Amino acid sequence: MQRALVDLARRGDEEAFADLARAVGDRLMAIAYRILRDVNQAEDAVQQALVTAWRELPQLRDDARFDAWLRRILVHACYAEARRRRTWAANIRVLPTDGPAGRDDIAGVHERDQLERAFRRVSPEQSAIFVLHHYVGLSLPEVAEELGVPLGTVKSRLHYATQTLRAALDADARTAPSTERLA
Repeated sequence: MQRALVDLARRGDEEAFADLARAVGDRLMAIAYRILRDVNQAEDAVQQALVTAWRELPQLRDDARFDAWLRRILVHACYAEARRRRTWAANIRVLPTDGPAGRDDIAGVHERDQLERAFRRVSPEQSAIFVLHHYVGLSLPEVAEELGVPLGTVKSRLHYATQTLRAALDADARTAPSTERLA
Protein backbone atom coordinates (compact mmCIF):
# COMPACT_ATOMS: atom_id res chain seq x y z
CA MET A 1 0.00 0.00 0.00
CA GLN A 2 2.67 2.52 1.05
CA ARG A 3 4.93 1.57 -1.86
CA ALA A 4 2.10 2.27 -4.30
CA LEU A 5 1.51 5.69 -2.72
CA VAL A 6 5.23 6.46 -2.84
CA ASP A 7 5.37 5.48 -6.51
CA LEU A 8 2.36 7.66 -7.33
CA ALA A 9 3.79 10.58 -5.34
CA ARG A 10 7.14 10.23 -7.11
CA ARG A 11 5.29 10.76 -10.38
CA GLY A 12 3.78 14.01 -9.07
CA ASP A 13 0.47 12.85 -7.55
CA GLU A 14 -0.16 15.44 -4.83
CA GLU A 15 -3.07 13.49 -3.31
CA ALA A 16 -0.86 10.40 -2.90
CA PHE A 17 1.78 12.51 -1.15
CA ALA A 18 -0.89 14.04 1.09
CA ASP A 19 -2.00 10.52 2.04
CA LEU A 20 1.61 9.59 2.80
CA ALA A 21 2.06 12.73 4.90
CA ARG A 22 -1.08 11.94 6.89
CA ALA A 23 0.09 8.37 7.41
CA VAL A 24 3.53 9.31 8.77
CA GLY A 25 2.85 12.76 10.26
CA ASP A 26 2.25 11.67 13.85
CA ARG A 27 5.30 9.43 13.86
CA LEU A 28 7.47 12.22 12.42
CA MET A 29 6.14 14.64 15.02
CA ALA A 30 6.93 12.20 17.83
CA ILE A 31 10.51 11.77 16.59
CA ALA A 32 11.05 15.50 16.05
CA TYR A 33 9.66 16.36 19.48
CA ARG A 34 11.92 13.83 21.16
CA ILE A 35 14.93 15.32 19.37
CA LEU A 36 14.10 19.01 19.83
CA ARG A 37 12.05 18.87 23.08
CA ASP A 38 9.86 21.75 21.89
CA VAL A 39 6.47 21.36 20.17
CA ASN A 40 6.80 24.47 18.00
CA GLN A 41 10.28 23.59 16.82
CA ALA A 42 9.17 20.01 16.14
CA GLU A 43 6.21 21.21 14.07
CA ASP A 44 8.51 23.48 12.05
CA ALA A 45 10.99 20.64 11.49
CA VAL A 46 8.25 18.22 10.37
CA GLN A 47 6.83 20.79 8.00
CA GLN A 48 10.26 21.49 6.54
CA ALA A 49 10.96 17.76 6.20
CA LEU A 50 7.71 17.19 4.32
CA VAL A 51 8.38 20.12 1.98
CA THR A 52 11.88 18.81 1.31
CA ALA A 53 10.55 15.27 0.81
CA TRP A 54 8.01 16.45 -1.75
CA ARG A 55 10.70 18.39 -3.60
CA GLU A 56 13.25 15.54 -3.51
CA LEU A 57 10.86 12.59 -3.92
CA PRO A 58 11.54 12.10 -7.66
CA GLN A 59 15.19 11.35 -6.76
CA LEU A 60 14.25 8.54 -4.32
CA ARG A 61 15.69 5.39 -5.90
CA ASP A 62 14.06 2.68 -3.80
CA ASP A 63 10.42 3.02 -2.74
CA ALA A 64 11.00 0.46 0.02
CA ARG A 65 13.49 2.85 1.70
CA PHE A 66 10.94 5.70 1.92
CA ASP A 67 10.63 5.59 5.73
CA ALA A 68 14.39 5.62 6.31
CA TRP A 69 14.85 8.32 3.68
CA LEU A 70 12.15 10.48 5.26
CA ARG A 71 13.56 10.02 8.79
CA ARG A 72 16.97 11.14 7.53
CA ILE A 73 15.41 14.27 6.02
CA LEU A 74 13.56 14.86 9.31
CA VAL A 75 16.71 14.54 11.42
CA HIS A 76 18.51 17.06 9.21
CA ALA A 77 15.50 19.40 9.47
CA CYS A 78 15.71 19.05 13.27
CA TYR A 79 19.41 19.95 13.18
CA ALA A 80 18.63 23.05 11.09
CA GLU A 81 15.79 24.06 13.40
CA ALA A 82 18.00 23.65 16.46
CA ARG A 83 20.73 25.81 14.90
CA ARG A 84 18.18 28.44 13.88
CA ARG A 85 16.73 28.70 17.39
CA ARG A 86 20.02 28.35 19.30
CA THR A 87 20.97 32.02 19.13
CA TRP A 88 17.49 33.16 20.11
CA ALA A 89 17.33 30.87 23.17
CA ALA A 90 20.85 31.67 24.38
CA ASN A 91 19.65 34.47 26.68
CA ILE A 92 17.06 32.42 28.55
CA ARG A 93 17.82 31.57 32.16
CA VAL A 94 16.43 28.43 33.75
CA LEU A 95 15.14 29.13 37.24
CA PRO A 96 15.29 26.41 39.89
CA THR A 97 12.03 24.72 40.76
CA ASP A 98 10.81 23.33 44.04
CA GLY A 99 10.64 19.57 44.41
CA PRO A 100 7.45 17.60 44.73
CA ALA A 101 5.35 18.16 47.85
CA GLY A 102 4.23 14.55 48.19
CA ARG A 103 4.45 11.08 46.71
CA ASP A 104 1.34 11.22 44.51
CA ASP A 105 0.87 12.05 40.82
CA ILE A 106 3.01 15.14 41.32
CA ALA A 107 6.04 12.84 41.63
CA GLY A 108 5.44 11.58 38.09
CA VAL A 109 5.18 15.12 36.78
CA HIS A 110 8.40 16.03 38.59
CA GLU A 111 10.22 13.04 37.08
CA ARG A 112 9.05 14.00 33.57
CA ASP A 113 10.19 17.55 34.23
CA GLN A 114 13.61 16.29 35.31
CA LEU A 115 13.90 14.23 32.14
CA GLU A 116 12.81 17.19 30.04
CA ARG A 117 15.50 19.42 31.60
CA ALA A 118 18.09 16.67 31.15
CA PHE A 119 17.26 16.22 27.45
CA ARG A 120 17.67 19.95 26.88
CA ARG A 121 21.37 19.55 27.76
CA VAL A 122 21.94 17.00 24.98
CA SER A 123 22.95 18.26 21.53
CA PRO A 124 20.52 17.68 18.65
CA GLU A 125 23.00 15.28 17.01
CA GLN A 126 23.22 13.19 20.19
CA SER A 127 19.49 13.42 20.78
CA ALA A 128 18.72 12.23 17.25
CA ILE A 129 20.81 9.10 17.72
CA PHE A 130 19.33 8.48 21.18
CA VAL A 131 15.78 8.79 19.79
CA LEU A 132 16.40 6.69 16.66
CA HIS A 133 17.98 3.94 18.76
CA HIS A 134 15.79 3.93 21.88
CA TYR A 135 12.47 5.28 20.59
CA VAL A 136 12.34 4.18 16.94
CA GLY A 137 14.15 0.93 17.79
CA LEU A 138 16.87 1.00 15.15
CA SER A 139 20.10 -0.85 15.78
CA LEU A 140 23.27 1.26 15.92
CA PRO A 141 24.41 0.12 12.44
CA GLU A 142 20.95 1.04 11.10
CA VAL A 143 21.19 4.48 12.72
CA ALA A 144 24.62 4.98 11.16
CA GLU A 145 23.34 3.98 7.73
CA GLU A 146 20.22 6.11 8.02
CA LEU A 147 22.11 9.23 9.08
CA GLY A 148 25.06 8.62 6.78
CA VAL A 149 27.64 8.79 9.56
CA PRO A 150 30.24 6.22 10.66
CA LEU A 151 29.21 3.62 13.23
CA GLY A 152 31.90 4.88 15.61
CA THR A 153 30.36 8.36 15.50
CA VAL A 154 26.95 6.90 16.35
CA LYS A 155 28.39 4.95 19.29
CA SER A 156 30.28 8.00 20.54
CA ARG A 157 27.26 10.30 20.32
CA LEU A 158 25.05 7.75 22.06
CA HIS A 159 27.64 7.33 24.81
CA TYR A 160 27.95 11.08 25.40
CA ALA A 161 24.16 11.56 25.25
CA THR A 162 23.69 8.87 27.90
CA GLN A 163 26.50 10.33 30.00
CA THR A 164 25.02 13.85 29.76
CA LEU A 165 21.54 12.61 30.69
CA ARG A 166 22.86 10.72 33.71
CA ALA A 167 24.91 13.70 34.88
CA ALA A 168 21.93 16.05 34.52
CA LEU A 169 19.63 13.70 36.42
CA ASP A 170 22.26 13.22 39.16
CA ALA A 171 22.73 16.99 39.46
CA ASP A 172 18.96 17.48 39.73
CA ALA A 173 18.76 14.79 42.40
CA ARG A 174 21.51 16.48 44.46
CA THR A 175 19.97 19.96 44.26
CA ALA A 176 16.33 18.96 44.80
CA PRO A 177 15.04 19.42 48.35
CA SER A 178 14.29 16.17 50.09
CA THR A 179 10.64 15.16 50.45
CA GLU A 180 11.07 14.72 54.20
CA ARG A 181 11.76 18.43 54.69
CA LEU A 182 8.70 19.34 52.62
CA ALA A 183 6.25 17.10 54.49
